[in-house]
Amino acid sequence: MEDDVTALGIWGVALLIYLLFLWFYDGFRRPLTQAEVDAFMNDVGPRLAETGNDPAAMRAFLEGDDGREFIMLNMVRTPAGAVTHPDTGETLSGREWLQRYSDPFVRQLMRRGGHPVYAGRKVAGYIDAWGTSADPGWTLTSTMRYRSRRDLVAMVRDPRFKSAHPNKLLGIDMTFSFPTQKLFAGYASPRLTVALVLALGAALTQLAL
Repeated sequence: MEDDVTALGIWGVALLIYLLFLWFYDGFRRPLTQAEVDAFMNDVGPRLAETGNDPAAMRAFLEGDDGREFIMLNMVRTPAGAVTHPDTGETLSGREWLQRYSDPFVRQLMRRGGHPVYAGRKVAGYIDAWGTSADPGWTLTSTMRYRSRRDLVAMVRDPRFKSAHPNKLLGIDMTFSFPTQKLFAGYASPRLTVALVLALGAALTQLAL
C-alpha cells in the first residue's frame, strides 16, 4: 500500500510538471483583437516602412491570428567583410554583429515559449530553382518557433529587443522572412521530448525508492 502511494505521488508530480510545461509552451492561445492589432501597427507600422517592409503584410498576418504557434523561415546574407558601427566606430565581421543581435533575441524568444528549430550555413548555390531571381548570395538560414503571434508583437515592443536591433542592421545586408505553420516534421516535438524525459525520470525514481 505504501509503495502504491509513493508511486502515485511520483507520477502525480511528473504529471503536474508536464502540465505546467504545456501551460508555458502553448500559452492560452488567445488571438489578437482588432484593437490590439491597430495599436501595434500604429506604433510599429512606420518603423516597418522605414526599413523597406510592407506594413500591410504584417497587418494581414496579425489580423488572421488563430492563436496557434508558427515557424518563421529566415534567409540571411551577411556582409562579406568588416562592418564599422557608424556611431561608436567599433568594427566587427557581419556574423559577429549578427551574433550580438541573435543571442539576446533567442533569449527573449525562449522566455516566451519559442525556440530555434534549425539553423544552418549555405554550402552551395541553388541546386534546383526556376521562376525566381538569381541567388543573391545567401549565407545562413534558420527557422524559429513562436508560441503565438501575440508573442511576436510583445517581442517587437520589448525594449531589450529594440536595443539589440541595430546590431541586426549591421550584421545583415539582405534578408527575407515569412511565417509558416507545420504540416509535417520528422523530429520529436518538445511536447513529446519533455513527456518522455519526465516519464523516464519518474520511472527511475520509482525504482530507486
